[in-house]
Amino acid sequence: MSETIVQTNKLVKKYRRGKIEIYALNGVDFEALRGEIVGVVGPSGSGKTTLLNMIGGLDKPTGGTVVVDGRDLTKLDAGELADFRLKKIGFIFQFYNLLPIYTALENVEVPLSFAKVPKEEREERAFELLRLVGLETRVDHKPDELSGGEQQRVAIARALANRPSIILADEPTGDLDSESAISLMKLIRKLKEQHNQTFINVTHDPLVVQECTKVYTIRDGRIQLNEKT
Repeated sequence: MSETIVQTNKLVKKYRRGKIEIYALNGVDFEALRGEIVGVVGPSGSGKTTLLNMIGGLDKPTGGTVVVDGRDLTKLDAGELADFRLKKIGFIFQFYNLLPIYTALENVEVPLSFAKVPKEEREERAFELLRLVGLETRVDHKPDELSGGEQQRVAIARALANRPSIILADEPTGDLDSESAISLMKLIRKLKEQHNQTFINVTHDPLVVQECTKVYTIRDGRIQLNEKT
């Protein structure tokens, strides 16, 4: 039986705007198993990114629980959350968030540096990750010398640096052409199969959705699991 690695129960996030309460998430029950590629879709402002931020420990819920790899994130303080994110969560963003003055290798080394991995080991692991994503000949190139697809592959290598259990991707193909998007999803599928990692993708892209093991739809802060066709 597959292991549940992410589970939210009656998850609520609300904001107050004057006298009005706005629910970004309203009683969300969500589950991802180890080794799944999960899609989260829905209109803008529906709560997709808020859910991703809760699972990644970037924000605290108003109510409910978020259990990730056996830890209830609602019970962790800021320091414990930072340590958990560093060791257990990898983040992939639409606009890559690479450091422009660093080479591809140095960008991948950043989370390893935060984790206090020795320099020689950092370099070896960063190079191996760039080789894994097909960029072993581009290690000394800076972001502005790489295509959009190549920059996103560097971002994936960086997300994998500390061998996280879960990779959270916010519109990972949003800035890519169709060919690069297809290539990216093939890479994600390969990584999932090789390392049994869980990918959770917030997306509007049908190319991403078709590669997902299962897909949730969020609308007005409420979630439902779609039937696979």
